[in-house]
Amino acid sequence: MIRFDCSHGQGDFSLNVAFEAESGVTALFGPSGSGKSTVIRLLAGLARPQRGHIEVDGTVLLDTTAGINLKPHRRRLGLVFQDAQLFPHLKVRTNLGYGRFFTCAADRVVSFEPVVEVLGIAHLLDRYPATLSGGERQRVAIGRALLTSPRLLLMDEPLASLDADRKLEVLPFIERLRDEFAIPIVYVSHAVEEVARLAARVVKIVGGKVATVGTPSEVLAPNLLASASERFDAVSVISGHVVRYDPDFAVTIVRHPAGEIVVPGRIDNGHAPVRITIRSTNVTLAVGRPGQVSVRTILFGTVERVETDGGPFALVVIALVGGDRLYAFATRLALDSLGLDAGDEVHALIKSVSIDERAVPRLVHSQPPTT
Repeated sequence: MIRFDCSHGQGDFSLNVAFEAESGVTALFGPSGSGKSTVIRLLAGLARPQRGHIEVDGTVLLDTTAGINLKPHRRRLGLVFQDAQLFPHLKVRTNLGYGRFFTCAADRVVSFEPVVEVLGIAHLLDRYPATLSGGERQRVAIGRALLTSPRLLLMDEPLASLDADRKLEVLPFIERLRDEFAIPIVYVSHAVEEVARLAARVVKIVGGKVATVGTPSEVLAPNLLASASERFDAVSVISGHVVRYDPDFAVTIVRHPAGEIVVPGRIDNGHAPVRITIRSTNVTLAVGRPGQVSVRTILFGTVERVETDGGPFALVVIALVGGDRLYAFATRLALDSLGLDAGDEVHALIKSVSIDERAVPRLVHSQPPTT
């Protein structure tokens, strides 16, 4: 269990954040400059708040009232930043062992071999950082942090400096360490794809304060007044099960009670459900079953409500068959033409090319990204 409650001022910026989190990945999500990285610095002991209490698994790391403020090395927290920050003169093997050197023998509960296997870096052990790709360097940095046997792993936008291909390379490894090591993770990002894919719990921070806390589908759901001007970042997160992979067309068919979802690439997720992230601006609405159209993903549901603030846009909330909610932005002009209102049945059309495979867990490419 993580308990965080701190107030901190820095120049004109004021932070006042409180949240609790358990196992798995807790994402700190929000726009740049909202205070996410400041929370990480306070957790790690790299900054001291004016007022605060921080506790991890029953160990108090900070309590300004009681005068407790453990030094960073005594907090036993692993840190991974945007820049891998590896020692350039040391080979990967030595870089990995560096953090472990500062952990006392009694606390070394994470072994070298499982970390190397989970992160897929055995073939890199005798290489220097300068010879690695950006994705490989980040995997080594994650391994170094993990080998400190931390009680909590802090990841501050670890993929922000990577291009799309390198992100796709690293994300499955973060999933594996999430699933195979019993170490909670606090993950900072402003990328909805990463949050939807990795997190069990999301803390949205805006302007130094907690705006909302919940599951990815709850927190990433759009609100008209808050999101009409930021509608391109508003998403729905729905779950389904893989039916099959079609090698002829290189797409995966995911079953949802409201209809089949066609996802680019190959998903290998066994029997576990997968999360599909759909941007609310990429949904087209139709009254009645569409005829001959190129769109393959057509989901059926009922309009739950229509929200508008009098501007050009409306937010349509659709209760899909099966229980998930799908959000769609449309112009008020279009909705007026369709005559859609609460209680009406509707088909939602989603182009497969608009579904971001980066947000789909355990995506397997037919050709792995080169390194």
